[in-house]
Amino acid sequence: MGLPALEFSDCYLDSPHFRERLKSHELELEKTNKFIKELIKDGKALIQALKNLSTAKRKFAESLNEFKFQCIGDAETDDEICIAKSLQEFAGVLQNLEDERTRMIENANDVLILPLERFRKEQIGAAKEAKKKYDKETEKYCGVLEKHLSLSAKKKEAHLHEADNQVDHVRQHFYEVSLEYVFKVQEVQERKMFEFVEPLLAFLQGLFTYYHHGYELAKDFNHFKTDLTISIQNTRNRFESTRSEVESLMKKMKENPDEHKSISLNSMQGYLFVQEKRSFVSTWVKYYCIYHREPKRMTLLLFDQKSGGKIGDEDSFTLKSCTRRKSDSIEKRFCFDIEATDRPGVITMQALSEEDRRLWMEAMDGREPVYTLNRDSQNEAMAQLDVIGFNVMKKFIYAIETRGIDEQGLYRLVGVSSRVQKLLGLAMDPKTCADVELDGTEWEIKTITSAIKHYLRVLPGPLMTYQFQRSFIKAAKLDNPETRVSEIHSIVHRLPEKNRQMLELLMKHLAKVASHHQQNLMTVANLGVVFGPTLLRPQEETVAAIMDIKFQNIVVEILIENHERIFQDVPACGGGQGNSQLNLPRRRSADNKTPSCSERPLTLFHTPTISDQDKVEKRNSVVVNSSTEVQTVNCNSTHNWTRLNSLPTGCQDDPQLPKQSRPTSLQNPKLRSSSSTSPASLSPTSPRSPSWPMFSAPSSPQLASSTSSESPSISTPPRKARALYACKAEHDSELSFIAGTVFENVHSSREPGWLEGTLDGKRGLIPENYVEFF
Repeated sequence: MGLPALEFSDCYLDSPHFRERLKSHELELEKTNKFIKELIKDGKALIQALKNLSTAKRKFAESLNEFKFQCIGDAETDDEICIAKSLQEFAGVLQNLEDERTRMIENANDVLILPLERFRKEQIGAAKEAKKKYDKETEKYCGVLEKHLSLSAKKKEAHLHEADNQVDHVRQHFYEVSLEYVFKVQEVQERKMFEFVEPLLAFLQGLFTYYHHGYELAKDFNHFKTDLTISIQNTRNRFESTRSEVESLMKKMKENPDEHKSISLNSMQGYLFVQEKRSFVSTWVKYYCIYHREPKRMTLLLFDQKSGGKIGDEDSFTLKSCTRRKSDSIEKRFCFDIEATDRPGVITMQALSEEDRRLWMEAMDGREPVYTLNRDSQNEAMAQLDVIGFNVMKKFIYAIETRGIDEQGLYRLVGVSSRVQKLLGLAMDPKTCADVELDGTEWEIKTITSAIKHYLRVLPGPLMTYQFQRSFIKAAKLDNPETRVSEIHSIVHRLPEKNRQMLELLMKHLAKVASHHQQNLMTVANLGVVFGPTLLRPQEETVAAIMDIKFQNIVVEILIENHERIFQDVPACGGGQGNSQLNLPRRRSADNKTPSCSERPLTLFHTPTISDQDKVEKRNSVVVNSSTEVQTVNCNSTHNWTRLNSLPTGCQDDPQLPKQSRPTSLQNPKLRSSSSTSPASLSPTSPRSPSWPMFSAPSSPQLASSTSSESPSISTPPRKARALYACKAEHDSELSFIAGTVFENVHSSREPGWLEGTLDGKRGLIPENYVEFF
């Protein structure tokens, strides 16, 4: 049943029935208002959904348009051409359809949303304002009327007449507002029949237009669709006919793989594992290698099938020589060494099989090995502690400190290996070193820092030398921090001069890097982790050496934190006011490899002359300082020996300083002045020269023989000893051993500076400064 009509005459009566009919109209307007509000909300959501759909379809069409079919072979059939361009046709149809959808969406807001919002605000909103005014006038009229009726009849006639006029005026205004409100309510109820429905009709018309456009597109696309269907069917038929032939060929390849391998006379390619040195651990990295015989060019491409087929950096060089590697010289099988003309060092590669190695060597004109150089001599050719090396380090350090000292991860980020090799090769070459410019952006900071680390790794020996490696580790293991610094201070000043200078240059730079740790995140501890294994790498790669890496790091941390004290101050043990004989001269050679058995100095002590003996015989006792306990042994004999039970702290770990056994002349200045030979009798190379380093077994006191061969030596009781270094025998009477080897029944021998011991049932000679007793 519809709404009742509102008569204007009822406005004057203002009866309860009129109010009920008016209220039903008001409820209908409120319902219409809520419906239009929800409809506008849903319409906006629909438009947004259409926009999202259109965006998704456009993205889909773009993906189709970007994809290109790549057919096998250098030519395509008509059917393949039709199939190849089908995706672009699909994309074109979708794009055309979405263009029409976009026009529909843009019109939807104008034809649907805006008219509905305008009707709701202008018409229904106006009716609500009229209702508020009507309610307000109703309340005012009723209040005035009640007040007027409460007037007493005893009032003056003039006063009553004025009150009547006022009530009539309010009543008349109330009737006018009531008439306007009824008119507005009925107007809105009538307007919604067309102003509400007309926008919906316009929106549907836009939808119909869009779908009709799609229908027209489908008609135009029908011809291409027919051709494409035929092409697809033809392609499928050809595939079925050729699949059996391809499968047959595959089975033949499986049964006889060697018959179908393609071997070129001008090139060789395949996978090889390349040995790369990192710290003191060797790693093998897989590369796909291509070698062209004509220009002798080898190209290495970092690639591993297990990593998802990601291609890494490419490197290339010109081949100089190829040599087969004997199986007893390396743990890996199928290895060979190659040398390049445009890069230093030897590159060790591993083939996949013996046959594969043969093919590679044939392609590169390989030869059988001739072992004349060891790895150390090869490394020596790459880098030395010479003028060029110092200039290169200073140039690299200056570039880092001026360009990238605040770069995060400094010295931790690793540069590209090929770039590092190239930079170091150019900088170390006297012909090209002046052309290397580090101020620009050609060389990244991580490439320069990696070049510094690589230079330190390819030195003939570690910068802090194999000789003192164990001494540094022992110093780092001390409990007292101050003692650690003092011990390391003392050992640093016993390094070869060039090693110490290079170490000072490096530590000063690392201290500056650590001072910027808030920016580069490289604290002293982080720098110790980076440089410890490089500067203090052991001679033998053992599990024990790996466990000492943390102490190597501690040594580097101490050097960085105390670099001013360590390098600028001379330690008390090493020189100055102490015993002049204990201040051993520093080796000037840059060669800091561990000396061979024949190169190490023997244990030679000064033998007193006859005049010395006469002076000594007059003494019944020896006066010594309080820090050294001296025991006189047969003062009237031709052999004057003392036992040194204590030495100043910091000197005991020096392999060049005796811990216990020293001649009396070295302990007491008075005895030294009286027992030394004349300067004219001593030459710099004479074993009797005071400047010659003196050695003894670390804990086996013994009496050295006289210069006369007729005087027998005094032997020590047999004991156990442990090797501190590795040694290769040069004579049949000597023993070969590695660091950590334990000898049985060790005692002194008739050969000065040598001990006798048993190793695996064999007796032989051992350099006494190579072992320690326990």
